[in-house]
Amino acid sequence: MGWGNIYRRRVKVFSLAVLIYLDYKALQKREEFMKNNEKSEELWKRAHERNAKRVRNMMIQLGGLWVKLGQYLPTRADVLPSAYISILKQLQDSLPPRPLQEVCRTIERELGKSMKEIFLDFDESSLATASIAQVHRATLIDGREVVVKVQHEDIKAIILEDLKDAKSIVNWIAWAEPQYDFNPMIDEWCKETPKELDFNHEAENTRTVSKNLRCTNKNDSDKSINQVDVLIPEVIQSTEKVLILEYMDGIRLNDLESLEACGANKQKIVEEITRAYAHQIYVDGFFNGDPHTGNFLVSKEPPHRPILLDFGFTMKISSSMKQSLAKMFLATAEGDHVALLSSFAEMGLKLRLDLPEQAMDVTSIFFCASTPANEAAEYAKTLNEQRTRNMKVLQEKMNLSQKEVKRFNPIDAFPGDMVIFSRVVNLLRGLSSTLNARIVYQDIMRSFAESVLQEKIAKGPSANAQWIYDTPVHSEVEAKLRQILVELGNEGKILGIQVCAYKDGKVIIDTAAGVLGRYDPRPVQPDSLFSVFSVTKGITAGMLHWLVDNGKLNLDESIANIWPEFGTNGKNLIKVHHVLNHTAGLQNALDNLRKENPLLLTDWDECLKQIAMSAPETEPGQVQLYHFLSFGWLCGGIIEHASGKKFQEILEEAFVRPLNIEGELYVGIPPGVESRLASLTIDKDDFSKLSKIGSLSALPSTFQPENISQLVTTLLALSNMLNVRRAIIPAANGHCSARALARYYAALVDRGLVPPPHSSLSTPPLGRHPHIPKFSSEITSKMQNGKKSKAVGSASKKKENGYEQKTKQSKDSKDNGSGRESNSDGYTSTSGSSSASNTSSPDNSSASSNDSRKNNVIWIFNDPRIHDEFMGTGEYSDLALPNRKFGLGFKRFSSSDGSFSGFGHSGLGGSTGFCDIENRFAIAVTLNKISFGTATKKIIQFVCSELNVPLPDEFSILSGTEAGEELSIPRALFN
Repeated sequence: MGWGNIYRRRVKVFSLAVLIYLDYKALQKREEFMKNNEKSEELWKRAHERNAKRVRNMMIQLGGLWVKLGQYLPTRADVLPSAYISILKQLQDSLPPRPLQEVCRTIERELGKSMKEIFLDFDESSLATASIAQVHRATLIDGREVVVKVQHEDIKAIILEDLKDAKSIVNWIAWAEPQYDFNPMIDEWCKETPKELDFNHEAENTRTVSKNLRCTNKNDSDKSINQVDVLIPEVIQSTEKVLILEYMDGIRLNDLESLEACGANKQKIVEEITRAYAHQIYVDGFFNGDPHTGNFLVSKEPPHRPILLDFGFTMKISSSMKQSLAKMFLATAEGDHVALLSSFAEMGLKLRLDLPEQAMDVTSIFFCASTPANEAAEYAKTLNEQRTRNMKVLQEKMNLSQKEVKRFNPIDAFPGDMVIFSRVVNLLRGLSSTLNARIVYQDIMRSFAESVLQEKIAKGPSANAQWIYDTPVHSEVEAKLRQILVELGNEGKILGIQVCAYKDGKVIIDTAAGVLGRYDPRPVQPDSLFSVFSVTKGITAGMLHWLVDNGKLNLDESIANIWPEFGTNGKNLIKVHHVLNHTAGLQNALDNLRKENPLLLTDWDECLKQIAMSAPETEPGQVQLYHFLSFGWLCGGIIEHASGKKFQEILEEAFVRPLNIEGELYVGIPPGVESRLASLTIDKDDFSKLSKIGSLSALPSTFQPENISQLVTTLLALSNMLNVRRAIIPAANGHCSARALARYYAALVDRGLVPPPHSSLSTPPLGRHPHIPKFSSEITSKMQNGKKSKAVGSASKKKENGYEQKTKQSKDSKDNGSGRESNSDGYTSTSGSSSASNTSSPDNSSASSNDSRKNNVIWIFNDPRIHDEFMGTGEYSDLALPNRKFGLGFKRFSSSDGSFSGFGHSGLGGSTGFCDIENRFAIAVTLNKISFGTATKKIIQFVCSELNVPLPDEFSILSGTEAGEELSIPRALFN
């Protein structure tokens, strides 16, 4: 092809692109002045028809790559206007045929023989003509029925030039309408399309896929769940430009009338095609990247199997990419955002994690149920509305102009393999829509994806030599404990776990084992972050006591005095100690909100507003009823109103910085720590026992055995969502490592004395992570020139769930003697300097202050009676109901003689943190397999036995008996 022809093709392409663009822009402007919606819809319908015909005519006229694009577009019946679907369908293998003389000339030149020497019969009429080649039916000299695929003359030069033109148009669109940036797709096309021009390559691909899918041996005795039932023609002969295949008589997939007439089950056909692609992608790592309707037939004979054709455009992916794609699918199916982000990182898909909602939108195109064509318009409308809402959120969050919003992309890098994979999924969705079949990809593909990760999915220590994370052993107790963990792991009671313990102010255990999730085989490390559910209450209660210790709060004070909005609906008599003692009478507050829309519980301000408007069910101080979720918002509201600061600021000031546990203790995680998060799963064996247990009168209806399984399943699904993990829910959304939690209780057991620096044997070092990871505020423009737009300075200062993107240290103002009054820099502590910097002992502060400073001793509490305050004993006994399990915010742990030996708080499914006062012992266990606490009990029992520490009654119940199992349920859930 001469340069003159290439130039003329290019002019036609760009002229049409500009014409269509201006046509739509003019209609957009015209629509702004219209009031009649029906007239507007009619104008848009005409515009789509008009422009679809223009596109079709140009594609037929030019051929080459444009026809290939035209064959792809009709498969997107789920998102494209119907006019484009119906008009461009004419390009599905129905182009004007090339002259027979040209076809024969190519065959004879490629095979080195005359037509008569090769064929007994050669059908002069083509079966189909596509963008690169056309197909004829023939009979070989030996009598075999075949099809002959013959490449068009000069098509190679045309395709390569068309790719350049397509790239230029995509760049122009990305500049004019940045939200429509198709550069990743066109870049991958430019790399892969030239491979289709060598039919030897296609022949080898066909043989490989046929072998992988066992299409050559349908009598194979292997009837595994992942076996597929499709047909692929046998390759007879190939050259660069000619391919001879076995002839298979079939019906075109887009010939709906013929499919109906022969009784083919369209739903089953699409399901089997989907299974074939799941096998190619997840099992083989070698798949056809171009599954449009023209590449399929349906056999005319029952059982009407799908026939797979045209393997010129195939992708081979590495074993690691195959595993990452499987992990991505399974994480999506489970709603596990953390594992999903991990899979993205492994694939090289870089997201803006400081904007999770927008970044996570990229997953919406994967694996959702397909939409029939007759519902496609509504589906497309829903997608557009969602995108508009997301753009508004983005503009508000990053303080962007309208122009900057259009040019913002939450994806920083898109790997090539992912581009083709997403294209295949989109094509399959379009295929389903074309045939009006509703396909649930999660149901079909799950077993294939699981088979990829079978060796990686955690099976415990027996299948993983590195199951215990390789860190030095601190003590003989720890060495023995690791053997206990191995046994529990082999029994399937542990997926991932951390255990850390202090004795007499020193670390004696710091062990991590297992993996981060059911579909996340990365190892648990000492700095991994676990969701600890109600263990969070012990941290939140400590914050409230810290304010009391600093003179900002009084336990006997009415909450309405601190938080005026709270004093409504009969709550003016509720005091701070009632909340801590679970006697406020608000145990079911916000329960309706939880049932109607659980995600509303992630809205901190709304929850505080709702809790302030709630009404008590019982008189305060009379009945101790566990405030499962309301405890957190009650305490949180008190903390913020008493301090004049945000909840997160008090947490950092009171505990995180003084204890040097930055990056390992959060109530609602900040962006940037996702790679260290453990994903939650259920111990199905434990929950299967619920059906054998009758009603338990001690529990409310929500926690009855018949309801627990559903409750926990829903709770875990929510807890694995990234937006939930980032929410401030002070009763149940703590994320921490066991060593950070143990260090917290090690300080509390010594009445606030901060322990010496964490053991140097523990790696990575505690406190090495920035507490609030920083992100660049620059917004990358997708213009062709690749330049970056101006940085939006305010973006880095925006808050995410109370966190500043740019960390700053809170500064205490000088004492002005005005009680709770505060200024913009902080608040005044009426009991001296901030406890974060208090270096004197609460027992003899003035006498020992100099010596303490020399030894760098730090106290986070001043009151020597702080243990009584925590437990509601001694001088504080009047503030807590006697003989009840809860003191003032903490659960009181009793030894065998009935006396209170310590305090702490456990969480749903087994995580726990507590301390024994007399023995100066503190321990924390964090885990991600939610059960009735069997593993935790055995660990605590063993450690306490080895150290001769009295075993708290919380952990003394033995499993294995019906009574023990019944008792373990409220203890596992009511924490």
